[in-house]
Amino acid sequence: MFRSRRSVSARQLWRQRCTTPSRGLGEGAPPNPEDLQNALRPTAHQLFKKLKDEQLWQLAEAVESKGRWDCGCVWFPWESRGGKQALAPQVLLCKLYRWPDLRQASELKRLMQCENFWRKGSEGTSICCNPYHFSRLAVPGLQGKKLPTQVPCKVKESLRFVPSDTFSPLNPGSTYSNVRGRHDTTLSRGSYKDGYWCKLAYWEHRTRVGRLYTVSEPSVHIFHDLPKGSGFCLGFLGSETRNETVRRTRMKIGQGITLSHENDGVWVYNRSEHPIFINSPTLASVNTRGQSVHKLLPGYSIKVFDSEQEVSRCHVLGDGPYDPHSVRISFAKGWGSCYSRQFITSCPCWLEVLLRPPR
Repeated sequence: MFRSRRSVSARQLWRQRCTTPSRGLGEGAPPNPEDLQNALRPTAHQLFKKLKDEQLWQLAEAVESKGRWDCGCVWFPWESRGGKQALAPQVLLCKLYRWPDLRQASELKRLMQCENFWRKGSEGTSICCNPYHFSRLAVPGLQGKKLPTQVPCKVKESLRFVPSDTFSPLNPGSTYSNVRGRHDTTLSRGSYKDGYWCKLAYWEHRTRVGRLYTVSEPSVHIFHDLPKGSGFCLGFLGSETRNETVRRTRMKIGQGITLSHENDGVWVYNRSEHPIFINSPTLASVNTRGQSVHKLLPGYSIKVFDSEQEVSRCHVLGDGPYDPHSVRISFAKGWGSCYSRQFITSCPCWLEVLLRPPR
C-alpha cells in the first residue's frame, strides 16, 4: 500500500507536467514537448524516488496549486546533485512544471519566500527544488541581446496635475505625488524596526484609489485574488468612478506581483497570467531621452531599482511633478510610443512604488 501510494503520486506528478513550450531567453525553436518527455522522464522518476514522503506530497501540492499558495520548501539531498543527473533538481522541476525551454540554473532567480534564499553560500545538506520558489530572470541588455521580456519605449509625458508634497492617506482621490524617496539598503529577514522601506499607491487612470500601503517586511504581495495570500489586496479597494475597462483589467491582475527589497535593490516578480509594464529610472540607459517602459512576462523577475546605480534625472521630459526614485507599474496594459496609451495615467490599473527617502 505504501509503495503503491508513492507510485500513484509519481505518476500524477508526471501527468501534471507542462508540455507547452514557453518563451525564454534562448535562441532558436522551442523544444518539442514529446522529445522533452522522452528525455526527462527517467531522470524525473529518479528524483521522485529520492524525495522523502513528506517532500513528495509537498511537491504534488505545489504543482497542483500552480503557485497560488506557498506550500513550503521541497528539500532534495544536496549530495545527490552529482552522479548521472545531468540537471540540478531545481532546474529539472522548473523545466517540467513551468518553463520547458529552460536550459540552466543561471536563468533562474530564487524567490525570497524560499528558505534557501536566506542560506546563500551555506546551503547545507539539502536544497529546495520547489519550482514555484523560483522565477525566470530578466536582465536588461543581457549579453547585448534584446530580450523578449523588454519593450523599450520612449515617450514625453506631460503631467498637468496640481502637485502635492506628500500623499494624504485620508484622501483616496489625491493627484500625482511629488514625494522624493529612496530606500534603505539594509536587509534583514524580519520587519524593519525603524519603520518602512516603501509605500504603495494604487491608481486607476488619474485617480488614486484607497490609502497608501506601508511596507515594512522585506517582501510584499500585491494582488487582486490570491488564495491563502496576504499583502496589499487590490480587490478590496472600492471606487465609485470605476468603468468597464478598469473592471476588466482588475480581473487580469489575479495573483499580481511580489515586490522585494534585497541587498542589491528592489525586485519585482510577475505572478499573474498577464504581462506587466514597468518604468524606473535605473532601468533606463544612460543616453535615454524620454521614458523607458519595460514589459515583464508572467513568471519573470527583474530588478526595478538598483541601489548602487546613480539615478539620472535627465531621462524624463515633461511638465508636472516627478519623483526620480519612484517605480511605476501598470497591470496588463502598456503605455508609451509602442502603445495607444501614451501616458501611464491612461492605464486602467497601475501602481506607484514610493521608496523611502534617505536619512
